Amino acid sequence: MFAVNGVRFAECTFDAGESPLKESSDLLVEGCLFKWKYPLWYCDNVAVRNSTFFDTARAGVWYTRNISFDDCVIQAPKTFRRTSRLTLNNVVMPNAAETMWNCSDVTLNNVTAQGTYFAMGCRHIECDNLVLTGDYCFDGAEDVTLRNCKLLSKDSFWNCRDVRVYDSFISGEYLCWNAHNVTLVNCTVESLQGLCYVDNLKLVNCKFINTTRALEYSTVDAQIDGSIDNIVNPSGGRIVADGIGELTLDERYIDPTKTTVVVKEKK
Repeated sequence: MFAVNGVRFAECTFDAGESPLKESSDLLVEGCLFKWKYPLWYCDNVAVRNSTFFDTARAGVWYTRNISFDDCVIQAPKTFRRTSRLTLNNVVMPNAAETMWNCSDVTLNNVTAQGTYFAMGCRHIECDNLVLTGDYCFDGAEDVTLRNCKLLSKDSFWNCRDVRVYDSFISGEYLCWNAHNVTLVNCTVESLQGLCYVDNLKLVNCKFINTTRALEYSTVDAQIDGSIDNIVNPSGGRIVADGIGELTLDERYIDPTKTTVVVKEKK
């Protein structure tokens, strides 16, 4: 089926034999099983529905443009690379290691994924109800929006730019290091040494659970809902909280006058 155009595949099994639909376009794939590697490389305009990609269908979708997946299970790792205009709705990825690298214009709705280095280097990505388990997600990504998501991930959002997270839960060490323009709104965070080395960090009505050594060397505008256990040497900005367990402003490393800290009076 190399380079086919305008074909509907229904309840087909693609077994031994790599790259079965390479260079194809205008495809509708429904209720199919993929059991071999590289099934959808260099394709255009593909809709995949109610289909399953087994572990052996590795590196399945690379260099493809305008492709959507609805109600699918993708068991294979490294599935998406350098793919543009990618949409996933109601998709489960139990082995999403090294998946979705350097993709652009990505939309994820109701996606569950488990695997390290998810969405590295992605650009223009929007996620709603993403549940992700796996370290180092979104490394080097740009223009990222998350809503109603849950991330259990160490070192998430490293080296990122223009990140917006709303109404979400994030747990993991070393959150968001070396990032630029990061905004968290109505989020709950649990982290060791989280949100450090961030340029232009904005926190709006966020809660911090079991979070220590936070905000080190970050410029920050923070409105914290409740208390935070420990803040160490922010580079500058304003921090407002109901309580701070321990605050370090060490003039050997930062200029304490550049940071305004307000602890609200208890009523």
